Amino acid sequence: MQVSKFVFKPLTLAIALASISTSAFAVKNIEKPDLKFGFIKLTDMAPLAIAAEKGFFEEEGLFVQLEAQANWKVVLDRVISGELDGSHMLAPVPLGATIGFGTKADVITAFSMGLNGSAITVSNDVWAKMKPNVPAKDGKPIHPIKADALKSVIEDFKKSGKAFNMGMTFPVSSHNMKLRYWLAAGGINPGYYASPQDIGGQIDADALLSVTPPPQMPSTLEAGTIFGYCVGEPWNQQAVAKGVGVPVVTDDELWKDIPEKVFGVTKEWADKNPNTHIAVVKALIRASMWLDADKNKNRPEAVKIISDAKYVGADIRVLSNSMSGTFEYEKGDKRALPDFNIFFRGNASYPYYSGAVWYLTQMRRWGTNQRTQTR
Repeated sequence: MQVSKFVFKPLTLAIALASISTSAFAVKNIEKPDLKFGFIKLTDMAPLAIAAEKGFFEEEGLFVQLEAQANWKVVLDRVISGELDGSHMLAPVPLGATIGFGTKADVITAFSMGLNGSAITVSNDVWAKMKPNVPAKDGKPIHPIKADALKSVIEDFKKSGKAFNMGMTFPVSSHNMKLRYWLAAGGINPGYYASPQDIGGQIDADALLSVTPPPQMPSTLEAGTIFGYCVGEPWNQQAVAKGVGVPVVTDDELWKDIPEKVFGVTKEWADKNPNTHIAVVKALIRASMWLDADKNKNRPEAVKIISDAKYVGADIRVLSNSMSGTFEYEKGDKRALPDFNIFFRGNASYPYYSGAVWYLTQMRRWGTNQRTQTR
């Protein structure tokens, strides 16, 4: 596959037009004005909600219906089938679909929906066992926390004959790759894929990773079905609020400004609707600019908007934790993380090749690209 599929030409024109806010400069000859876009209930769907609620879609001549989806597989299947015109999408999915892991299709992106925004959380019981292994200063754990602190916990699970289960959102997901990267750096084998014969990803695994839909992560952790997970917000902060888990590392601490979500469409749809695609990207860029404007002054309003049940539907206080530039680890241990959610700053809207290359290397490493993995 060609990495260039991660970037699409309409982005250049959309960026040039995005600062022009009047409808007089809207893209002309829209091929398909009535659109349905999907999303998963996560804070980084915010550009879609803001583009709708602030009228940016309408000013671009678009009439958009936003529809929450059950999980990331449903998102991909419905974009491919044409039931959705496009969707909030995991950053590696256009690459995975093009390669043919699971479902093969030409899915492309011209717009990054944001950088960072995820974390790895463990249960309270696991954290209690990890904590003695974590360096501290002034009585507080030093962050970022390495997976080394988890290794002895997993070894104890093995000795007792118990599997150490962890959740992630999709096999070809940013969360799967980040969680594997973190675990492996601590000497914990997260398992391998042997596609197409074995797509479970648990070959030789010390920690067994499996798919859990993002909104279900805290309750699945509380039930004891899994002992940790990697997911986007607000479902790490929700675990803290519910008193069922402790985030141990954020993705911004793993790799600063890591690409997290994109807006994905099929190549067939983009080829058929080039002007519509440009108008969509322009509206999303305007929404991202609004979200990051003037040192995040609009974030409190954005939190109120996405707290609505038709969008993320989480408590405003939980959403505010990460969206306001702070992050809570243990209950009461709230620290400044001003770049936890970036939507526009630092060219965050641009789907960089470097992001695609990193995800491709991780897919090769763990065997999801139908070739021998690198151990």
